[in-house]
Amino acid sequence: MAFTIRFRDGKYVTGEAPLSGRNAMAELGILVDSGIVAWRVNNYVRPLEWVVEDDSTAEFIHATSPVGLQIYRRTLDFLFAIASLSVLGRRAILRHSINEGHYWEFEDGDISQSDVYRLHAAMSEMIRQDTPIIRKVLPIDKARRIFEMQGEPEIAELFVRANMDPVEVYRCGTQYGYFCGTMAPSIGVLRQFDLVRFSHGVVVQAPTLSSPDSVEPLRTDRALGDVFFDYAHWLKVLGLNYLSSLHRLVTDGRAQELILISEAFHSQRLSHIASEIRARPAVKVIAIAGPSGSGKTTFSERLKIEMIVCGKHPVTLPLDNYFLERNQTPRDENGELDYEILEALDLNLLRDNLTHILEGEEVITPRYDFLLGKKTPGKPIKLGPEDILIMEGIHGLNDKILEMLPEERRFTVFVSPLTGICIDPHNRTSTGDNRLLRRIIRDYRTRGKSAEVTLEMYPKVVQGAMRYIFPYQSRANVVFNSSLPYELGALKGYVEPVLHTVRDESPFFGDALRLLNILRFVPSIPSEGIPNNSVIREFIGGSCLDV
Repeated sequence: MAFTIRFRDGKYVTGEAPLSGRNAMAELGILVDSGIVAWRVNNYVRPLEWVVEDDSTAEFIHATSPVGLQIYRRTLDFLFAIASLSVLGRRAILRHSINEGHYWEFEDGDISQSDVYRLHAAMSEMIRQDTPIIRKVLPIDKARRIFEMQGEPEIAELFVRANMDPVEVYRCGTQYGYFCGTMAPSIGVLRQFDLVRFSHGVVVQAPTLSSPDSVEPLRTDRALGDVFFDYAHWLKVLGLNYLSSLHRLVTDGRAQELILISEAFHSQRLSHIASEIRARPAVKVIAIAGPSGSGKTTFSERLKIEMIVCGKHPVTLPLDNYFLERNQTPRDENGELDYEILEALDLNLLRDNLTHILEGEEVITPRYDFLLGKKTPGKPIKLGPEDILIMEGIHGLNDKILEMLPEERRFTVFVSPLTGICIDPHNRTSTGDNRLLRRIIRDYRTRGKSAEVTLEMYPKVVQGAMRYIFPYQSRANVVFNSSLPYELGALKGYVEPVLHTVRDESPFFGDALRLLNILRFVPSIPSEGIPNNSVIREFIGGSCLDV
């Protein structure tokens, strides 16, 4: 029976025999090396070998698109894991991200620069040979045996924990991999990548949304590196490495212990930051920045308490109150109001207020009414001898704002969830996804926004963060990692029902489905035992702080 596949650009193909994505590309005259890595069929992301035999809607996914870059990243991780085994005979383990690269270590110790060169050469040769990647659907018992024989029992255990039967895996040569999503059809699409030796391991770099056709130089700083290694120590203390160990901990009835220890680490870090500030008596302003969903407000409120303990009198100054009137707000290339850029703030008013505050004068600061899009008179601020100003906002570390504050009188903090528990040795939980899950819950709970609305606007938020926030994190005196090892388990029960409201005809269904597929590996953790001053309470509710 004849059927038609209609593409979003108006083209279509018809057939009577089943058609794969590769077949459809050939029918439309699209070259194999055009950079297409998958296709979306009826809003489901599918590999190019996926076969269609009924009337459908579809679109091809290019490697430079947001979804295409995720597929590119997964495929590159698979290639690196394969090359590590075949060239070095060593098992590579994905630890976390560094900027937008992935940091890998090896089970048996450090890696030399010469080994990095060998890996790069081997990966480049596999790309030149365009080694195919074959999708396989296996019964769970067979998939378990394969991954156990490969020395990856953590992956096999998660198949059981998530009740996956059958299991969709991919094979490249003789090596099998599971990477929580669709893969490219072959290694040849990975035309841009780089390997950078860092600390004990390697950062594997791929193109990004801001640089989709090339690999940008790796930017790292010591403070950020310290965060990752502190977190590694933290997980070691807790006995956590992958989600399988989190499952075991919850099964053993130790979820509350995990929550309390995790929160104690946060409290310890906050106390240390407050002590650093107290040791600098000239400091009058604490500037705090971080991306959306980072927990800046909770951090600021808890830091206030710590500063009081240190004998200081903190006063808060949210930068969100300095937005321009709505009719003056800049617009983006699509003509929409752009609140992500620095120029959305009334910088002249901010500079004037900060100058007079630091001179000891009383200033009536503004309060921004988000409903009306206007500023109204807010609270008066006058700093006494023991008073200290806490200034918080996404642009708090921007050079144009820091230049308003004499260096000796400021202390800077960057707040963000920077780490997470890896799903298994080759799959990590993205910190960007952590922030997104937090936002979906908070937007739904406090603003009545559907998951679809949050998913629609989030790419713009991410682009704004990569352009206007993360480049300034090196300006921070300290970095506060607001991640908590238990948080995905606590967020799961709140966010899954909201994600399930995204219908399959929605253009954001694929994003919702991707998040749901990750959450199925996560054990649920009850929220009753989460302290009411936790950063997680800022999103799920029940905070005792003014958030």
